[in-house]
Amino acid sequence: MVTQSKHLPAEERRTVTVEAVIELAAEQNPNDITTSAIAARMGLTQGALFRHFPSKAAILQAVMEWVAERLLTRLDKAIQEAPSPLASLEAMFMAHVLFVAEHPGVPRILFGELQHSEKTASKMMVQALIKHYGERLHRLLKEGKILKELDADLDIEAAATLFIGTIQGLIMQSLLAGDVDHIRRDAPRVFNIYRRGIRSMQ
Repeated sequence: MVTQSKHLPAEERRTVTVEAVIELAAEQNPNDITTSAIAARMGLTQGALFRHFPSKAAILQAVMEWVAERLLTRLDKAIQEAPSPLASLEAMFMAHVLFVAEHPGVPRILFGELQHSEKTASKMMVQALIKHYGERLHRLLKEGKILKELDADLDIEAAATLFIGTIQGLIMQSLLAGDVDHIRRDAPRVFNIYRRGIRSMQ
């Protein structure tokens, strides 16, 4: 729950605004979130909100910046702490799942932005996030092949697509079930099947 934010410093106010949007997105269609709803969640007037953000588009851009920074930082930490490429892939998978479980509004916002036909700053940031995510994934898959942890004939492009698609599938199922913990419970078993498909049998 967003804390009272009437007397916060500017940067902290921006962060609280982002958190309010993510909370609201977990409860309703992100496209239906209004600036008045955001201000109400924060205990502010719309005028106070617009002193920090000139428009709703600017708020969404700040949300995308927050998501990209937090998610990639969490993934990098998980990867660095793992002892091998295959272990890093699992750590990356679980870190992503945990991030979604903690912030269920995030995938709703990301999916919503990608559905827009126009090229907004927020959509471009989502695309950049996907690009950076893919770069990390491809690097780990290549390293796994070099170290012979992964199948020598592994199709890296297909393995990366399956990795991302598997997480997206888990997210969609948890959203449809209305149960955020669904993704946390199923992720270890699902990754175990993914692991069996890509690892070296030598």
